[in-house]
Amino acid sequence: MKDSLKILIADDHSLVREGLKIALTGLPARSVPIEAASAAEVHEAMSANPDIDLIVLDLQMPDVSGLELLTELCNSRPDIPVVVVSASEDCRIMQRAIEHGAAGFIPKSVANGVLVSAMQLVLSGGVYIPSELFGSGDTDAAMIGREGMSDDMHLPGVPVRRDTFTTRQLDVLKLMAGGHSNKSIANQLGLSEHTIKIHISAILRILDVSNRTEAAIACRKLGLFEPH
Repeated sequence: MKDSLKILIADDHSLVREGLKIALTGLPARSVPIEAASAAEVHEAMSANPDIDLIVLDLQMPDVSGLELLTELCNSRPDIPVVVVSASEDCRIMQRAIEHGAAGFIPKSVANGVLVSAMQLVLSGGVYIPSELFGSGDTDAAMIGREGMSDDMHLPGVPVRRDTFTTRQLDVLKLMAGGHSNKSIANQLGLSEHTIKIHISAILRILDVSNRTEAAIACRKLGLFEPH
């Protein structure tokens, strides 16, 4: 993690922004908060600060739909993770936010320690999904949530085998190792590209590699797709 982080806090309530600023002091790196109370101010802040590291977004903004703004931000700056911090604990809204590109969904009711841990996970490239989604009845959503939150899915020193991965991860890994793009994998598996990105993030962590090429090499070395 960098020594200092520029974090855009987008919420129309000043008390919430102040609370988030205090909570973010718990991050290992020094946070440099930038505040925005509307979509217009978000755009101004983004233009003035192209080096923003993280966006913390409320879904209830006064001049635009939160999901609309979320989608716009994720499409225009896919390099900047967006975390939704919302008063809503509706699992359907959580899932929609993740599907629209959020790198995490944090209910405002969580303790500061949980919020800080979630931010650290997102800043390290993970996806934070609250435990409420695990019981939402959406099997694929729960699986994605476990992949996004668990750093202990595969213990260091334990050999990676086919059964280390979920069935869906193996589907993605096989196509990824075959050179297919995220869009192609998504089309073939009937999933969104965002979901594919989450699966690939989990796969790279399990294989302890940093990119798709290294993952393909690791697959060959481990013989993951050889006949058994």
